[in-house]
Amino acid sequence: MRSQVYLPTQQRRLLSQYRRLQRRLVRIGWISEGYAQNRGPGAGGPCYQWTRKVCAKTVSVALSKEQFEWLNAAIMNWKEMKTIIKQMQQLSRRVLFQTVSHPPRRKRLSARVLGLK
Repeated sequence: MRSQVYLPTQQRRLLSQYRRLQRRLVRIGWISEGYAQNRGPGAGGPCYQWTRKVCAKTVSVALSKEQFEWLNAAIMNWKEMKTIIKQMQQLSRRVLFQTVSHPPRRKRLSARVLGLK
């Protein structure tokens, strides 16, 4: 059982946002990197194609329509996951630099330096 921690209002709000992002992350389905495209009939090759980078080289794979639809959804999930994780990182850094002691500084750290913008 977790002990109750009393946090200032702003920290409670940030923690609430973080937990909301965690719940969104749990609901994401299958993921994949890359780009799926429907090249249409007569494109001079496969109608559906998946491309991605492997060791700085572009790799292409021909797909069926079902594979294309599945991969397209997985790629969208991947993009959503990256967005959520970026927001979680920003919230984590905000809490870290507001709550954990730090060395003396001549000037305040900007939001850009902290990766908040």
